[in-house]
Amino acid sequence: MSTGNSGSNGSGVLGGAVAGERGRLTGAAVLASAHQGGEALIPVIVGIVIDQAVSTGSVSALLRWIAVLAVVFAVLSFSYRFAARASEKASQQAAHRLRLALSARVLDPRGGAESGRLPGALVNITTGDTRRVGAVIGMLPFAIAGFVGLLVSAIALLRISIPLGLLVLLGTPPLLWLTHLVGRPLERRSGLEQERAAHASGIAADLVTGLRVLKGIGAERAAVTRYKRTSRDSLAATLSAARAHAGHDGVILALTGIFIAVVALVGANLAANDAITVGQLVAAVGLAQFLLGPFQILAWANGQFAQGRASAARVSSVLTAPPAVTGGARQPSTPVAGEVKLRGVSHGSLRAVDIDIRAGELVGIVTTDPACATELLECLGREADPASGALELDGTGFTALDPTLLRGSVLVAAHDADLFEGSLLDNVVAASTVKSPEKALVAAAADEVAATLPAGVHTAVAERGRSLSGGQRQRVALARALAADPPVLVVHDPTTAVDAVTEARIAAELKEIRAGRTTVLVTTSPALLAITDRVVVLGDGTVRAEGAHADLAASDPGYRTAVLS
Repeated sequence: MSTGNSGSNGSGVLGGAVAGERGRLTGAAVLASAHQGGEALIPVIVGIVIDQAVSTGSVSALLRWIAVLAVVFAVLSFSYRFAARASEKASQQAAHRLRLALSARVLDPRGGAESGRLPGALVNITTGDTRRVGAVIGMLPFAIAGFVGLLVSAIALLRISIPLGLLVLLGTPPLLWLTHLVGRPLERRSGLEQERAAHASGIAADLVTGLRVLKGIGAERAAVTRYKRTSRDSLAATLSAARAHAGHDGVILALTGIFIAVVALVGANLAANDAITVGQLVAAVGLAQFLLGPFQILAWANGQFAQGRASAARVSSVLTAPPAVTGGARQPSTPVAGEVKLRGVSHGSLRAVDIDIRAGELVGIVTTDPACATELLECLGREADPASGALELDGTGFTALDPTLLRGSVLVAAHDADLFEGSLLDNVVAASTVKSPEKALVAAAADEVAATLPAGVHTAVAERGRSLSGGQRQRVALARALAADPPVLVVHDPTTAVDAVTEARIAAELKEIRAGRTTVLVTTSPALLAITDRVVVLGDGTVRAEGAHADLAASDPGYRTAVLS
């Protein structure tokens, strides 16, 4: 995503966040404005004290205005305290709602949000970018208060001297425009910083996930080199954004300092020419010093807004990502018979694939090209729609069915499915429709896994199942798929990490537990293919042969090579 169009992409996100917190923001803005207005009145009151009490020696006037100052300070303390509380709550609530919206989009059954993004990048957007957008929301009341402070100062200066008031009123807009121009590089570099940081987070998450595999193949050095390169890019972007931020703050401070000095010099010149009183001069100088506060607030707000716009654009890119598949509204037939048909399906390397799977049939699908298997599973799991052709469940097209309901009827179980943090039993019954998962545990030989663990099925499993071996994870994942007991189960290479004896046991148990239910085994395992009713062979992206496993093994040399070698 380019940061150049961040304004148009992120404006809707920022606008929606503001609209969602308008009640709290209004209250916070009123309180913060009361604080800034009160701060502006302090030098005015001090000037009045000098003219009406100190210069005249009036004790009563002095006490009266000291009481007024006490009231103003009490209001200042109250208003700032509760303004800060309300704005912080608005900030956190806005960020929270965005996190929920992002989570809902990522989990949308139509998919698409994850396209072209590493998981770590999505996490970075959901945490870091939403926090920055929330910071913009929390900044708004104080930005409004800054404008109010400038307005009160200008009015007070107009009452003291029209030239001083006009100087503030006419000089502020150009100063704010310059502030906006100075903030543009910061916005661009902040967007790049977040993109590089998100990419580095994604690479780090992938490395941690595959650490065991990397060690096994001796690829640690190459992986570390890749991460170092990504980390250096992220660091360079962060330093560039930091330099832009420092330059932005320095330029703003210099501009406001010059402006305040001009106001003070004009006021001193007016006092020297007896155009204003001593008290009015003190008030004018005090107001000139006070102006530094609103300008600093507005400079801070500009920096927050520049960073927030870049982050809002990244949030928007996820929320508005086009779905990977179109969502129908129809429900599968009740009950689901389990008849699946592929009609001229072309997707990736698949070319005009025609397969009929009868209800209750146990079918094996063999392909020597891993890409063909992956693309077939994408279509069956509705992770993607084919470029041409159609898939049907009990005579109804996949595209006409609700994706969530379809996936509940046609469950695709990947061979590398992740486990979740929790007990082994929690993982198995995560999508179970039956009260007792024992049959699924036995069928997947996961009961043997449980027997080796300290607390059996109640043993805690680390995140992504890292506390288990590859074969153990594979068996628990298969048990989870079997416990779900879907009308149609598509399993991809469920026994690649288990020994031959265990594989033979799983094959026999799988045939029994799935009796009468449609099952598709995408595999080259002879033990699994031997239990199928028939095997469909894909070659060069299309159906090349079909028949019983024993017949194909005897008559088809290509099949023998793929399955038995």
